[in-house]
Amino acid sequence: MSDPRERITGILRNLDPANPAQAGELFAAVYDELRELADRQLRHERPGHTLQTTALVHEAYLKLLDSQPLDLQSRAHFFGIVARAMRQVLVDHARRRQALKRGGELQRVTLDTSIADSDAPATDVLDLHTALEKLSVHDDSLAQLVELRFFAGRTLDEAADLLGVSRRKAAKDWSVARLWLRRELEGGA
Repeated sequence: MSDPRERITGILRNLDPANPAQAGELFAAVYDELRELADRQLRHERPGHTLQTTALVHEAYLKLLDSQPLDLQSRAHFFGIVARAMRQVLVDHARRRQALKRGGELQRVTLDTSIADSDAPATDVLDLHTALEKLSVHDDSLAQLVELRFFAGRTLDEAADLLGVSRRKAAKDWSVARLWLRRELEGGA
């Protein structure tokens, strides 16, 4: 298996998370890609953000392995779960930071503004998390697409491929999801 995608798929098919050797093999196979995704995501955070790329990758991966049972069905499913784990790490980090402020005003965390217009104010990671939870109840496939685009930094083509849908459907869904989230984040306007 010289193709990295096939290698990752093969590892996922045989993965026993309780087996440290297999978990380590998966981590080694996806580590560079996870670092790239985490680095891309952290570039959109506020200046002076204390969570580093390596920490985000490791915390998300540990969160992934700690979630039992782990039934990874495909490469797309794996990266969807990793995107959700990265989002949870960023949300937990923001919550801890907010708790340290002891009632101070919520610290805004700047994320990729592709969900909203470029002149729109920065989106708070906790507000986005709440909105994504609501969206997943409404339409889980839209929420997965947002996680892949927004938190995992995937292009529309990559997200479509990972979700197993056409680029056209992914583009339509992306427009719907952005509009839904924009309305939700603006208070249902």
